[in-house]
Amino acid sequence: MFAPLTPQIFTRARWIFARALGAIFFCAFASLGVQIRGLAGENGISPAQKFLDAVWNQLGAQALVEVLTLCWINAGDTMLVTLCVVGALLSIVMICGRCPGLCSLLLWALYLSLCWIATPFTNFQWDALLLETALPAALLLPWKWRADWLRWRPSQQAGLWLLWWLLFRLMFESGAVKLSAGDSNWWSLAALDYHFETQPLPLWTAWYANQIPDGILSMVTLIMFIIELGAPFLILAPGRWRHGGAWALIALQVGILATGNYTFFNWLTIALCLLLFDDTAWPLRLTRMKASGPQPEPWSILARLGLWSLIAVDVSVTIGPLLSSPVPMRIWNPRPWLLSRVLAPTMSFNGYGLFRVMTTSRHEISVEGSDDGEHWRAYEFRWKPGDVNARPGLVAPHQPRLDWQMWFAALSNLQDNPWFVNFLVRLLQGSPEVLGLLKDNPFPDHPPRYLRAVVYDYHFTRYGDGHPGWWKREPLGLYCPPITLKDGRPTLVEPAGK
Repeated sequence: MFAPLTPQIFTRARWIFARALGAIFFCAFASLGVQIRGLAGENGISPAQKFLDAVWNQLGAQALVEVLTLCWINAGDTMLVTLCVVGALLSIVMICGRCPGLCSLLLWALYLSLCWIATPFTNFQWDALLLETALPAALLLPWKWRADWLRWRPSQQAGLWLLWWLLFRLMFESGAVKLSAGDSNWWSLAALDYHFETQPLPLWTAWYANQIPDGILSMVTLIMFIIELGAPFLILAPGRWRHGGAWALIALQVGILATGNYTFFNWLTIALCLLLFDDTAWPLRLTRMKASGPQPEPWSILARLGLWSLIAVDVSVTIGPLLSSPVPMRIWNPRPWLLSRVLAPTMSFNGYGLFRVMTTSRHEISVEGSDDGEHWRAYEFRWKPGDVNARPGLVAPHQPRLDWQMWFAALSNLQDNPWFVNFLVRLLQGSPEVLGLLKDNPFPDHPPRYLRAVVYDYHFTRYGDGHPGWWKREPLGLYCPPITLKDGRPTLVEPAGK
């Protein structure tokens, strides 16, 4: 059934993948760069230096191998912004096709450094996927300034197989965990009845998708399962079958892109799918390269054994029971054994499982400030739902990480999200870096005296229901009771008039 692998015919896919990966890295670094000071800067929500100090106090010198970040050198605002700028510049070099293999490795190191110090705002599955893609990409892609795209070495063969294995796991696990979780909404094919309304940052098109009859949505859900559980097995199939599987996976990603903002995640998945197309599937004029056989191979038997060992390590660490975190879109890594523990600091050997349990209600947190404890004014976020008359907008591939984190915060309580209290403290202090993450500041002259957080239940409006806006909402209660600063510390208060 399966055709023998002929690595030399993936020349064009490799050429295009290098540029696609560079573009995705550019989006990731540019997006994080405009937010990093507000998220992890000295006056940010979760200061990087405070995090590193806490880790060092707990682990001592062992922290250097447990938390792999260049910010051990310096974790100030200048260093954080510099890492983002250097990452964006290296991404441009990679887009130009210069030293793509080396660029991929350096970009991995830079992005890993930022992911470690910007938690909890950088532990999404697309962050993990980008890191896990970059390492085998460093094997697949040429390392010379003037890349020789026709040369094929054992390391490049290993890189291709590892990326195929990554794509298989990403897609198959995404389908399997939906069934293994036992969620009745997935088993009954009713999940899309809720998805468009409850996804983190919907597009305006999601409002229209939410009007589609339930029967049609059930058929779409079934097609999704067929693609996620079936198409990955075509990765090692003969050419046309493999191409068909790739197109099915790409179509699924385009469908997701059409109604939701999932940062660079869908584009990265599509880039991985491009590696399934051999040279016969690409127009010759696209890269102006002539397919040829592999160049003479100087690698030793020891080098080959090392590369096969790398493949074995990756497979052994990443394969496992198809389980996932109870919170959708978080990094899954349930394997506690020694090898996984050693490799965990790299964030590059992960499991995946999107929307393991479908969220069936949409709770949104409104942060409100007051000077007198009686009259409250709401802070507007840039992208998450707030004003019921505001049309959901397109923001991807940029990720407004505070807006995303607010969606997760609404799924749990205040005690599970200590960063949220830090966020409120920064607003009470009037931190310009944190205020820059928001759409507007209702207290432009001075910070408010009090802050509180109110939870609302949001629903899309429907045709003919009499609501003119995009959303309708009802208050559910307080997420955080009124607080104020006393001696620099957040303190619960009972405002006048309550």
